[in-house]
Amino acid sequence: MDASASIREISVLQVLPALGGGGVERGTLEMTQAIAEAGGTPLVASAGGRLAESIERAGGQNLLLPLDSKNPWTIWRNAARLEALIRGARVRIVHARSRAPAWSAWLAARRTGARFVTTYHGAYGDFPGKRQYNAVMARGERVIAISRFIADLLERRHRVAPERIRVIHRGVDPALFDPAAVAPERVRALARQWRLPTRRPVVMLPGRLARWKGQSVLIEALAGRDAVGVLVGDAGQHESFARELEEAAQRQRVDLRIVGHCEDMPAALLLADVVVNASVEPEAFGRVVVEAQAMGRPVIATDHGGAVETVEPGSTGWRVAPGDAAALGAAVDAALALPAPARADLAARARAAVLAHYTVRAMQQKTLAVYRELLG
Repeated sequence: MDASASIREISVLQVLPALGGGGVERGTLEMTQAIAEAGGTPLVASAGGRLAESIERAGGQNLLLPLDSKNPWTIWRNAARLEALIRGARVRIVHARSRAPAWSAWLAARRTGARFVTTYHGAYGDFPGKRQYNAVMARGERVIAISRFIADLLERRHRVAPERIRVIHRGVDPALFDPAAVAPERVRALARQWRLPTRRPVVMLPGRLARWKGQSVLIEALAGRDAVGVLVGDAGQHESFARELEEAAQRQRVDLRIVGHCEDMPAALLLADVVVNASVEPEAFGRVVVEAQAMGRPVIATDHGGAVETVEPGSTGWRVAPGDAAALGAAVDAALALPAPARADLAARARAAVLAHYTVRAMQQKTLAVYRELLG
């Protein structure tokens, strides 16, 4: 039986705080498309955001609720709102993707009998009091872990039985992230916009500006090297950190570009001679790693979290110790020194690994299979 068969004419409600541009939001959009294609009715409840129109284009319905609030009273009120929504739309499956809205969704699902699924998207902080707040993400009848790293965390931290966990890696669209599909003018336009020199290597770190993402480690690693560092990603509430990074680059005489959010990441990645994931805390998965691999870029990632599963040293990239600027600099040197044939071989192996294990379609079909499993 087709994994999507029992989804036909079924309403599935995904809940998340807001529709920004992060991994949680993109996963929600990708599953909206999959549910619609399977003949179901995809509903998305959130406080709205820039991906709202994309949800509608993918066949979903946006339902505006203040699910971005962590206020206990608002969470309680949201549970009643979601309960009414579930009953009115005859929702059969509620899929929670973030903690505050998950508490509301869990309560609403219990009151209505809807099946409750969670996706554990992050490692989350585990200091006193936080574990209880995080625990709602482990209360799904099925808990989707976005990497083996997260599955192990669920078993260890929340004592989730392995039979309730489904490991479903995040994925990329290999048709979108395909070097052959990117017109050269798209790449040239970004190079002009970012004022990149034509004869110097580019070392790129995609990811929102945040201390744990390791941008400062990359700046230290590039000190004394001729490469241009490019940081791609939103500053959000971290504008003061962006200024810190610029000052650090000036002190260490690193040629740095902080370019902000980019709508055309396939073209951006083609500008990079090396793509770096320098996170000093473990990434739950690290989608940028597989996006860069799909584009045939040499990737250097820190040796923890989801990158342990997606980067095979000596075959599809390099892994270095978290926070070790010297090791990162040495890996950058090794990647830039690759002869053209070796670089082409690495690109082919990396893209083949993505196609085999980390595509959006695989993620969608495995998630639909979880829904089907719960529906019986």
